[in-house]
Parts: sequence; C-alpha cells; structure tokens
Amino acid sequence: MKEVRMVMRLAKNDFKAKYSASAFGVLWAFVQPLATVLVFWYVFQAGFKTPPVNDMPYILWFIVGYVPWLYFSDILGCGVNVLSDYAFLVKKVKFRVEYLPLVRVVSALFIHVFFLLFLFFMFWCYQFDLSVYCLQIFYYSFALTMFGWGLIMLVCPLSCFFRDIVQVVPIILQVGFWATPVFWNVDTVTDLSVRRILSVNPLYYVVDGCRRSFLYQDCFWNHPLQMVYFWTVTAVVCCTGMFVFYRLRPHFADEL
Repeated sequence: MKEVRMVMRLAKNDFKAKYSASAFGVLWAFVQPLATVLVFWYVFQAGFKTPPVNDMPYILWFIVGYVPWLYFSDILGCGVNVLSDYAFLVKKVKFRVEYLPLVRVVSALFIHVFFLLFLFFMFWCYQFDLSVYCLQIFYYSFALTMFGWGLIMLVCPLSCFFRDIVQVVPIILQVGFWATPVFWNVDTVTDLSVRRILSVNPLYYVVDGCRRSFLYQDCFWNHPLQMVYFWTVTAVVCCTGMFVFYRLRPHFADEL
C-alpha cells in the first residue's frame, strides 16, 4: 500500500507539472484533445457531410477509436523521457526507479478516464442506446495500459543511451496514427492482404474491438485468435522491456 500511495502521489504531481507553466494549468490537458474532436466534427460531419458509418454518425465512430489512440500516444510520447525528467530520483540509491514508467502510465490514465466519460456523454447527446457491451472499452483500456507500460519499460532506458529515440517516437506515433484505423474505416479496404498486414498492428485489436463493442454489441472473446495474438505480443514487449530496463538500470545514474 505504501508503494501504491507513492506512485499515485508522483502521478498526480507529474500530471500537474506538465502544465504548471501555463495560466490555465491542467485544463490544457483536456482542451487540446477536445479541440481535435471538434475540428474533425466540423470538417467531416458539418463540412464534408461524411455519411454515417454502420448507421453511426461519423463523429461518434471516430471518437470511439480516437480515445484509445489518444491514451496510447500520451503514454508513449510522455513515457520515453521519464528517466531524464526524473533524473534527481534516478540518482537516489534507495529509490526504486522501476516505478517511474508506471507513474507516467497513471498520469496518462487520469486524462483517459475523463475522455471515457466524455465518450459516453457524446453517445447520450446523440441519443444512442448504449448496451452492456460498451463496458468492454474498460477491458480494452486495460489491454492498452499493459501494452503501453511494456513499451515504456523498453524505450525509456534506451533513450538514456541513445537520445535520438526521443525524436524518433513522435515520428512513430505520427505514422502509427495513419496505420491504425482511427481516422478511416478498415471495412473500406478490399485487399485482404492489406487488411492482414494492418491487423499485425496491436493497436488494431484495441481500436477495432472498441468499435465492435459499440457498433455490433460483440464480445471480445468471440475473436480468440486476435486476443491471443495481442496478449502474446504484449507479453513479449513487457518481458523484453523488463529485461532491458533491469539490465541497464545500474548505468542510469551515470548516463543522466
């Protein structure tokens, strides 16, 4: 319990510290993503009159996929440099450095919980009936948390030795946004080979699963192959991340 309270306290301080230099503080954490949603709503629904996707307004279809992507990008984008940001703690002999990646995950989780509530609010505003299957989004959020934590455990220690990784991650996120069916509908892809390639992306499982929960009232256990694949990749990423992290941990203080 002592460790949990410490992680929560550090995560709360980390969340506030990101926006401490601005006048509106943590409000920017919510305003920026909301602005993106409004832009997409205006451009594609009010402007281009984008037709509904499977009888769902485009903005609702989009936000179901955008919320998990936003969570993942926040985890990885802020987690890659967590060791350098907390160098003063890394250099303390008694501090357990392995808590720091978890701190960044919990910090990102604060915003994610807000947008999960906002997602349900959007469906309520559009008077769409929500079924119990929609609660599966919490399962997919947990899956994304584990995958994101494993990636942080892998990339944050490497960034201490190869500083260019901090610059590479935003590029990967930008490419990953378009390689994940957040903005576009995977059902429009007629080439089966392309769809198989896209399904290799672990985030495809999360985004597509969230949409199946809201659109088709589909259970996640109805797709065992995709589930096994995702959790296998996640387990490999987590194990590799822990191996790399603990192997390089004795050198963190020297590099920072």
